[in-house]
Amino acid sequence: MFIGKDIEIARRAFLQRTGQLAIMGTASSYALGLAGIGEAAAFSNAGGYKALVCVFLYGGNDHANTLIPFDSANYARYQTIRGTTGSEAANGIALARASLANTVLTPPTGQTLANNITYAIAPTMPRLKALYDQGVMAPLLNVGPLLAPLTQAQYNNNSVPRPPKLFSHNDQQSTWQSSLPEGSPSGWGGRMGDLALSSNTNSMFTAINATGNAVFLSGRTAVPYQVSANGATLYNPLQTGRLFNSAAASQSLRTLLQSGSGNVFAADYARINSRSIEYGAFVNDALRNTSVTTPFPTGNRLADQMKIVASLIAARGRLGVTRQVFLVSLGGFDHHDGLIGSHDALLGQVDAAMGAFYQATVELGVASNVTTFTASDFGRTLTSNGDGSDHGWGGHHFIVGGGVRGGRFYGTAPQISTSSPDQVGQGRLLPTTSVDELSSTLALWFGVAPSELPSVAPNIGRFASTDLGFMRPATTGATAGSGAA
Repeated sequence: MFIGKDIEIARRAFLQRTGQLAIMGTASSYALGLAGIGEAAAFSNAGGYKALVCVFLYGGNDHANTLIPFDSANYARYQTIRGTTGSEAANGIALARASLANTVLTPPTGQTLANNITYAIAPTMPRLKALYDQGVMAPLLNVGPLLAPLTQAQYNNNSVPRPPKLFSHNDQQSTWQSSLPEGSPSGWGGRMGDLALSSNTNSMFTAINATGNAVFLSGRTAVPYQVSANGATLYNPLQTGRLFNSAAASQSLRTLLQSGSGNVFAADYARINSRSIEYGAFVNDALRNTSVTTPFPTGNRLADQMKIVASLIAARGRLGVTRQVFLVSLGGFDHHDGLIGSHDALLGQVDAAMGAFYQATVELGVASNVTTFTASDFGRTLTSNGDGSDHGWGGHHFIVGGGVRGGRFYGTAPQISTSSPDQVGQGRLLPTTSVDELSSTLALWFGVAPSELPSVAPNIGRFASTDLGFMRPATTGATAGSGAA
């Protein structure tokens, strides 16, 4: 069975990671770099610097009000199911069709979406609409975690395994970020980092977390480097050498923060602290010697994170990196109620942050070398519970960058229905594109060899294609997808 195999993979990865931690203790970045050489032997540095930026939307983004049916037939179905905004009837979470007229995403000549659907992006996302029109943004339709291709009939009779604990926030956040159940010791961003470690002079800056703790950037050997919106987090008493006006207290704090124990998690914690203490001043010095003049919106937490990511990319030469994976995030997407207004505002923040970040990559001359993509716990139900929606499964996401074959759709457009074969009740989408297919496509562009893909996307061997075709140029040796939706 698939599940037993996946658990065994996770068990072996955990044993490998804990063994390495026990051996390395508070190892230096040089030792960390050496630890990745064996796995990174097949990694390609072709194309110069490359970075991936995951924008995680915590809470489960409502995809149906992010990409909205605009053609008259499908909009009518959407409005019937979701109701009219402000109505006294049940539902009442449909956006007005007139509000979508300026954000319609027109497919290119020759691409007809399933069910002859035409989509508009949310009215508060005009920058992503403009990037689509420029050919550097692509929507990926109905993507979500899968262990193997799955039909509605197989789902109903439980004849093919599905990800465990569907519709649960913590479990599905972990599954999206790792392609393994909650408790996985590594995420697919970190596993890409494992393969790229030896490509970087300073391997500790391969995976950089600009938000809270998450599994996405944890590798089997790669360890994420944590930064704040202002740069590296410094322990001021350690920088000044005095705590409570005492050098002895400062030294005691340093010893406490950097001392591990026989417990692997304590050792990991100590090693992360050591890295932060040792390299914080170096990182901030590198940032002071860079300049990003692109304006980022203020009062926008996601924009603050993406601004520091842009600055770190600007400092890539000083940091000694040619491959990096970043994580940023925004919360608040669990809209069981109050969808209208609150969701629109959050999408506006995502749009402003991602729009500014893309312009910053243009300014830095790396627009074709940096790819940003959205992710979330899950999509949501097409039906409403009154003025919100409930936990779902598949959803729509965006990929942005000069290396993206944008201006067209990828994946399969779902029916606007609560009873069609591509949903599992209440309009919860049964994914037709897996997260493993998304991650393997990005991995090939990043430089991962086709033979190494299972180490990044453990389920990829069960799917027909390792390359969905949304990146350019196509990676040699990959099975290219047509991109038809």
